[in-house]
Amino acid sequence: MYTIPGHHHVSMLTKHAPSNNHFYQNVLGLRRVKKTVNQDDPSMYHLFYGDLTGSAGTELSFFEMPMVGKTVRGTNAISRIGLLVPSRESLTFWKKRFEQLNVHHGDITKYAGRDALHFEDPEGLRMILINNNGEGVPSNWAPWDESVVEERHRILGIGTVEITVRSLDKLASLLTDTFGYTEVSRSEQEAIYQSVPGKSFGEIVIKQEEGTPEKPGRGSVHHLAIRVSNDEELQYWDDAVRKRGFRSTGIVDRFYFKSLYFRESNGILFEIATDGPGFTADSTVEELGKALDLPPFLEERRAEIEAKLTPID
Repeated sequence: MYTIPGHHHVSMLTKHAPSNNHFYQNVLGLRRVKKTVNQDDPSMYHLFYGDLTGSAGTELSFFEMPMVGKTVRGTNAISRIGLLVPSRESLTFWKKRFEQLNVHHGDITKYAGRDALHFEDPEGLRMILINNNGEGVPSNWAPWDESVVEERHRILGIGTVEITVRSLDKLASLLTDTFGYTEVSRSEQEAIYQSVPGKSFGEIVIKQEEGTPEKPGRGSVHHLAIRVSNDEELQYWDDAVRKRGFRSTGIVDRFYFKSLYFRESNGILFEIATDGPGFTADSTVEELGKALDLPPFLEERRAEIEAKLTPID
């Protein structure tokens, strides 16, 4: 049986790509590793930020939707994104940085058993910096040396992802019975699951909350993607999802990776995505994220697509 080695990426909505680009590169110090378009609607940008090459497990991606409204928070939503930093000292560094740059943030506290610092991006996306406490990270992660943030405090990759739902049991059962996650802790209203025991780079916190489902808008999370190694594993999980009774999109070739999508019983959208071929499929490491890259099937429409996009840089 295959196992899930952690998160692959998390995708969000943004109203304004230039502001989004500034925050994630110049405030958080991530690298823009791919400037492309939504393959299902090429009128909108799809921006990816991460480590040196946008390794699986470090990618934050954003669809630009200029007409999108404000998020109305509620249940049945991916509610917080954790980002790992090297140490508790790093949290102190980031708290001071957020104060200097007027980033909305809280105090250093605890989250899922680790030192943490809650903050929000300019559009209200709720995020948490989490102390990785010197623990190992996936071997594919590679630091970007041109980051504006000094090496000892840089964001490493994605950590704990929080999902708020009406039925904790239904989502918990999917994670443990289908995907093989381990239950770390459990109470009536909250539980923690890990795809790799003891590691937060594959950790999901589930919170149970009654009420109205979230109305997505700017700063909301579209989906969580979890990692698989290759096409063979992806086919295995496609079969597993279907056997559980969920409707799968089937395998979709996104050029930079292959994936499938499905919604679990609370309506949370999951993607399962392969590690490769990666963002260097059409770019050198040095040139990643600089030009507008299009998958081959959209290349013949480049002039039309570029004419509809507002320059970011």
